[in-house]
Amino acid sequence: MSFTQESAETVSLQAMAWLAGNDELLPVFLGASGASEADFRNGLGDPVFQGAVLDFVMMDDAWVMAFCESAGLDYTVVAQARAALPGGGEWHWT
Repeated sequence: MSFTQESAETVSLQAMAWLAGNDELLPVFLGASGASEADFRNGLGDPVFQGAVLDFVMMDDAWVMAFCESAGLDYTVVAQARAALPGGGEWHWT
C-alpha cells in the first residue's frame, strides 16, 4: 500500500493523539525534541513536525507496536506513513 501525504498525515495525527495520551512517553518526546506542549499542539497541522513524531515513535519497536495495536494498524504503517511525509524519503545511515 502506498501512502499519500494526506493518508500519512492521518496516521501521524493518530500517533500524536496516542502520544499525547501517554503520560510516561509524552515527556520523553518533549525532552528529546525540545518542544513544549504548545509546540506539540501547534505541530498538529505541520507535516514536518508530524514526521518528527513518527521518527520518535519508530525509535523503539515497543512504541511502534503499542501505537499500532491501539490504533488497529499493521506495524509497517508507521514507516510507510513516515516515508510519505516531508523528509521521510531521505534516509542517512552514515
